[in-house]
Amino acid sequence: MPLKTSTHNRFQIKTLTLMIGLALPAFSQAAEPEKEVVLPTVTVTAGSEGLGESTEGTQSYTTGKVKTSTPLSLSLRETPQSVSVVTSQRIEDQNLQTITDALNNVTGVSVNQYETDRGQFTARGFDINSLMIDGVPTTWDQPWSSGEILSSLAIYDRVEVVRGATGLTAGAGEPSAAVNLVRKRATAKELTGSAALEFGSWNKLRGTVDVATPLNEAKTVRGRVVGEYKRSDSYLDLREEETSTLFATVEVDLTDNTLLTAGYSRQENDPSGSMWGGLPVFYADGGRTDWDRSKSTSADWVRWNSVYQNAYAALEHRFANEWTIKATYSHGDREADSYLLYLSGAPDRNTGLGMSTFPGSYNTRTKQDDFGVQANGPLQLFGRKHELAVGYVSSRQQFDAQSRAGTPGFSAGTAPDFNNWDGSFPEPSWSPLAYYGDKEIRQDALYGAMQLNLADPLKVLLGLRVTNYKQSGDDAFTNPYSMEFDHELTPYAGITYDLNQNYSVYASYTNIFLPQQLRDINGNYLDPVEGNATEAGVKSSFFEGRLNASLAVFRIKQDNLGQSTGQIIPGTVPPETAYRASSGATSKGFEFEVSGEVLKDWNVSAGYSQFKLTDANGEDINTIYPRKLLRLFTSYRLPVLGNALTVGGGVNWQGKTYTNATNPLGVTERIEQDDYALVNLMARYDITRQLSAQLNINNVFDETYYGMFDAYSQITYGAPRSVSLSANYKF
Repeated sequence: MPLKTSTHNRFQIKTLTLMIGLALPAFSQAAEPEKEVVLPTVTVTAGSEGLGESTEGTQSYTTGKVKTSTPLSLSLRETPQSVSVVTSQRIEDQNLQTITDALNNVTGVSVNQYETDRGQFTARGFDINSLMIDGVPTTWDQPWSSGEILSSLAIYDRVEVVRGATGLTAGAGEPSAAVNLVRKRATAKELTGSAALEFGSWNKLRGTVDVATPLNEAKTVRGRVVGEYKRSDSYLDLREEETSTLFATVEVDLTDNTLLTAGYSRQENDPSGSMWGGLPVFYADGGRTDWDRSKSTSADWVRWNSVYQNAYAALEHRFANEWTIKATYSHGDREADSYLLYLSGAPDRNTGLGMSTFPGSYNTRTKQDDFGVQANGPLQLFGRKHELAVGYVSSRQQFDAQSRAGTPGFSAGTAPDFNNWDGSFPEPSWSPLAYYGDKEIRQDALYGAMQLNLADPLKVLLGLRVTNYKQSGDDAFTNPYSMEFDHELTPYAGITYDLNQNYSVYASYTNIFLPQQLRDINGNYLDPVEGNATEAGVKSSFFEGRLNASLAVFRIKQDNLGQSTGQIIPGTVPPETAYRASSGATSKGFEFEVSGEVLKDWNVSAGYSQFKLTDANGEDINTIYPRKLLRLFTSYRLPVLGNALTVGGGVNWQGKTYTNATNPLGVTERIEQDDYALVNLMARYDITRQLSAQLNINNVFDETYYGMFDAYSQITYGAPRSVSLSANYKF
């Protein structure tokens, strides 16, 4: 039986109609300003805007200013790229707990979770291969990742996502998107905090504490501590999860204009029963499998522990002329220790035999140090006030991998009856750790960005980054390598024009580069892949920024993409294939989004995206990434029961995905996931002014869906329906 899921074809039309309907009240209000509804005042500022400012405490699905696209603090309307923000209120309403949870609810972003602990974030058809924390890129190597996608949101105030190429701020990467995790801050000048306790499906237990307080009588020293503990079973056989997170930060007003910030965070993930790879798609006879969603390839001894620690400090001073200078430093240390079992092949339909086993044990460690200094402020030219930011950043990342060999006879073997697999497979005796590979990446860059205020409605944004990049490494299978690119130029240009008080149009050109470990016939490394993104659109803002909407069209092209020549580089041992640079892949599409407070007590976040991605020959590529995405969630505080009841719901819909694979009989077949929708509901009741209870139901209609591991004809099922009930006390 084919492994496919389906929904009614009318669903897409209905949900699009609903999304447009949600936006219409806002546009009608904007069209008749004299009838505008008076909304309660909501302070919306960016935490990175100035000394002591923060977005925390806002009851909104939108935000004020962001710094993910450029070094300048720009409003969503001023930023000439598509920007989405998952605010703290959305995190609370939807009970979002991990980075994956957040990105699965962002316009234009999808998550292909092909294993329990690894997955790939994507946007506009390309991989998202770097995350930022407070604007500092923390590059992660997706094949070597160990639970990064499950990192807790407990320590973050919001998640900012800028789609398109973001080389001006991110450095090297794909022309997909930048994801910026913005930490919580110690801004409270009175004792405040919250404590929550949650129970849910699969014996889930989660507790969180968040306390902020001044630490001296003058309130010039403030602290904040966040703690989270979570454990649960799983819908998957053998799977158990346990995580703990601790975060502490302090802010010190050294003077009225000088702020010192420092903090430390530690997250431990201790999952057992992790799947390394997915479930086989084919039986040995070429037929399709149809496993239960609880089916696992893991063993009862499998574990994949990881610890991520991060320490940071920042010193910021604001001068009398409104200029600000800020120096930052951060140190990240991620270590993972895994004992895994990989099953491959196609089982016999009747006996379940025929699967191969491969135990593997790895210890990996990534250390990253980042230093930056930036100055920004106003500039008077030709009688007008402009904004300028200049800075320097330096990043050093060291990755080391070690492995353990299993007892002889266990390095590879044959699995017993997979049809009745229960994970009772013997664990090897592991040898001591031995060298497996290493990699070092260094980036140093100078950058500058300027917003030219040419006229009251017209602004031009220009930026340039000059990067020196060096990567070197070695692993157990290839010879040592080294590549270096000096003075790599990354330009940025954008223009915005205000049509009136509510609407503006914009256009932008951005660039990003990605070094590739490929050589030509002469043994020279190819130039980095360059991703060039062009975008144009309309943005609107209503109710003093409490509601934002945007419509964008985009085109992304990758240049210098390596393509195999079929030739061998002379003198290479083992033989190394030569590559040549080509014009690469092109993505074209559009996106629509509206977010914020439509009416009093009614929040909405709704977005639809669609693109077409082809290679240089016009063939579709990256087809496991959905071309069409709908993201919708809304909440409303009902005018009943003393305004104590808030209800909400939404849907995440994605279009068809597929990949071509060769079955055990040598026939190429298509593995396809039909379009599907996940419907989520919530309700919160304020028992008192401080105590509330909240119910969340995810995947209400128990939809079956999966992520694809296309290289190995494997799939991993997503979570079925789940329910959680939590109590939250705020003081």
